[in-house]
Amino acid sequence: MNVLIVYAHPEAKSFNGAMKDLAVETLTRAGHDVVVSDLYAMGFNPVAGPGDVSGERNDPDFFSLPREQTAAYEAGALSADISAEIEKVKRADFVLFQFPVWWFGMPAILKGWADRVFARGFAYLPGRKYDTGMFKGKLAMVAATTGTSADTYAPDGIDGDILTVLWPIHNGLLRYSGFDVLPPFVAYMPGRVGDDGRTAYLEAYRMRLKGIDGTPHLFFHAAEDYGKNERLKPGVLARSGVQRNV
Repeated sequence: MNVLIVYAHPEAKSFNGAMKDLAVETLTRAGHDVVVSDLYAMGFNPVAGPGDVSGERNDPDFFSLPREQTAAYEAGALSADISAEIEKVKRADFVLFQFPVWWFGMPAILKGWADRVFARGFAYLPGRKYDTGMFKGKLAMVAATTGTSADTYAPDGIDGDILTVLWPIHNGLLRYSGFDVLPPFVAYMPGRVGDDGRTAYLEAYRMRLKGIDGTPHLFFHAAEDYGKNERLKPGVLARSGVQRNV
């Protein structure tokens, strides 16, 4: 496979850095072609805005990010940094997101990468989402660290089920744009588990990466489970971590 690792941590010696390095080593040894976007090292600009368009804007009087993204993508006029990342995503069969969970989500630099790189026209269009998403046939996975324990992210934990916490990424970013999504690999509070605990995490992560082909994907309801109002049809049992029957 062609693999893209989108890595977001400011410290190369962090456990996130160790996970990224292990992923590169493991996937390369397995014969995959691996490319890393190290967002902090790149100095990636996370702020979407008029600067995302090179040349003349579609509407010079009013800036609409989705409209300008669509026009610029179709015209080949997105900024050079966005275009470079888009080409990486195009080539990738598997996109791996490596980051620490900060305030129940991605670091701002990674959220900004998604805002700018998953541009309208490239990552989504009307009628091209979920089952018919633009990235249908590609695979994605989150690899993350947390500052608190697995218990706090249990279904009855104070921080909430980790799959619920990651739902905006799994469903709102990845499945929305058509990816098949693997279950996340989460290293819970690696800074507090000692050297043996960190070694165990890395070995478990290595085994997960070696077993990608045999790992069941996360469940998302198919389009036929929804009615015209895009709500689950009567009688369909909600099976995601966030949706529920009402």
